[in-house]
Amino acid sequence: MTNLDEPTHGEYDGAVQIIKAAILRSQYAAARSVNEEQLKLYFGIGKYISLNSRKGFWGKGAIDAISEQLQRELPGLRGFSARNLRNMRTFYEEWSMLDSSSHAIDMQLWAPEGANIGGGGSNLAVATAKLPDESFWQLKLPKSAEFPLEEFLRIGFTQHIAVLTKAKSLPKRLFYIRRSAEQDYSVEELEAAIARDDYRHQGSMPNNFTKTIPATSRSLRAITAFKDEYLLDFINVEELGARDGQDVDERVVENAIVHNVKNFILAFGKDFTFVRNQYHLDAFGEDQYIDLLFFNRELNCLVAVELKTGKFKTSYLGQLQGYLSVLDGFERKPHENPSIGIILCKDMNKSFVDYVIQDYTKPMGVATYKTADDMPEKLRKALPDVESLRKLLDSASAGATA
Repeated sequence: MTNLDEPTHGEYDGAVQIIKAAILRSQYAAARSVNEEQLKLYFGIGKYISLNSRKGFWGKGAIDAISEQLQRELPGLRGFSARNLRNMRTFYEEWSMLDSSSHAIDMQLWAPEGANIGGGGSNLAVATAKLPDESFWQLKLPKSAEFPLEEFLRIGFTQHIAVLTKAKSLPKRLFYIRRSAEQDYSVEELEAAIARDDYRHQGSMPNNFTKTIPATSRSLRAITAFKDEYLLDFINVEELGARDGQDVDERVVENAIVHNVKNFILAFGKDFTFVRNQYHLDAFGEDQYIDLLFFNRELNCLVAVELKTGKFKTSYLGQLQGYLSVLDGFERKPHENPSIGIILCKDMNKSFVDYVIQDYTKPMGVATYKTADDMPEKLRKALPDVESLRKLLDSASAGATA
């Protein structure tokens, strides 16, 4: 006999979800706060080290000695190796324009009495220096549309160092900071994006989005969601037993992508979800098959990808427009935006493609891809191998479901 006063299974699902959401929001806020405080601390320490080490207050080997003494006095302390202390100095020096102390700092202020100014010996100025005031440690982050304030504070210190050491111009650095935060990149994924030169390829794909997507904000998001070239380094034409370079079977490339779909999504972006390959469309008794079908969460639409192993042909656009018409008419859900089509080919004349694509009424773009055989040796060595990327993604997936 059931007690009517006892709760039944699922009765409080709504309450559980509300509390769960509150917990997750709190955990996210706490994690973000910790990261922000860590960045401020490292910036301040980097500043302190820079002011003392660059002007000769500390002798040679001071940073190594400081790191060793910190480990002795704070057993179990992590993140303060000599290498990381130097990274903190780099972090400050590369972002010194964010220093809240706009006035010139009197270097003598931070040197202890009797310090061996000019270096030499094993003098550790930091050991007896008086503690700088609170303003010394502050980051002054600009509140402007150009500076990615939220993203800057969201990514970890190791990601910041990767950006500073591998991207040398300010526009590139801001781009990769945004991209790292938006895509939740690990250090390895971020370094791979920089090695691929995503900055140069982003938003330059020939497309007709501004004409075919009415909402300006969504058309701009669509433009930035795709690149003009994708590095599919997990495809090795020779290993796949291809016949002639120009006439490689498109199904061979497609199968390689399907077998490495996680890596393909990594190249496309984490907002993409794979639906299936050879997606069957049946309209008016006509059977058609889309090579690869994805769903993009940010754009809230289906994305049809057609693979072509040769140079771009205008006939590809007509074929893809037909697929998109059927997708929107027979497959698209009421809450979804109109589908987008991408032709992925081996080569194209960008100016020509950009001109002819404007007359089509469905949102489409054309990009090229490179395989492992096309990669310069220097770039091939700079990128993590496919197996490393696979393990990285598998571990990330396992962590998300744990």
